Amino acid sequence: MPIPRRRFRIEEAIGGDMPMPAAVDGDVGPMHHEIMNELRAIRAQMAKPNHSATTETVGESVNREIAEAHTLLETYRAQIEQCEKLKVELDLIHDAINRTKREIAVLHGKSFNGQEMAKVNGELGAVVGGTEEATQQILEAAESIDQAASALSKVNSADQQKILSEEIQERVVSIFEACNFQDLTGQRINKVMTTMKFIENHINAMMDIWGGVDAIKAHAPAIVDDREGDAKLLNGPKLDGDAGHASQNDIDALFD
Repeated sequence: MPIPRRRFRIEEAIGGDMPMPAAVDGDVGPMHHEIMNELRAIRAQMAKPNHSATTETVGESVNREIAEAHTLLETYRAQIEQCEKLKVELDLIHDAINRTKREIAVLHGKSFNGQEMAKVNGELGAVVGGTEEATQQILEAAESIDQAASALSKVNSADQQKILSEEIQERVVSIFEACNFQDLTGQRINKVMTTMKFIENHINAMMDIWGGVDAIKAHAPAIVDDREGDAKLLNGPKLDGDAGHASQNDIDALFD
């Protein structure tokens, strides 16, 4: 049979089952009073637990977490703003690349393919050939006219003079016919200029896409004349508006 456990008065007093015994006057020492006072204080503290420190600690933790969350949110917002700016710049670059591709596609389809460039080369070749042929015809006619005029001054026969006169007239007519080359030459050169103008317009459009002429100049390579020998001396005739073009007044000034 188990022996029942004896419960001491101090356990009952702390647990709240019985009140603490009142101070007994008599021969009880002062240490007993101090011990009983401390026990009463402990019991009161256990009966009313202090929640203020715990509540304050939890509140500080919540406030700290809220502050950290706000800081993290501001960081994310700043990163999102930077990403939006980057997206805008990337969209602009993407649009510029697409527009440039379209311009290149138009140039390739209308000007840079083999058929169109072959046509341009053919037109320029025809201009050179027609000019050379007309020049040769004019020179031959002029030479024949010169010979006929010299012979005309030496003959006295009317029939002979008539023959030479008709020959001179024929040569003059051949010169007029040869001069018709300028009409065909002008038409062919006009076709070439139209093609070159088309290419120029689309190249200018691509330059405008990437910031205009000033932006392209920053990437322009240095001009280096790599010609050698006689090719380096052949600069061709200057146009009226070219720099370094000497006018007749400049030439006359050399003799003054």
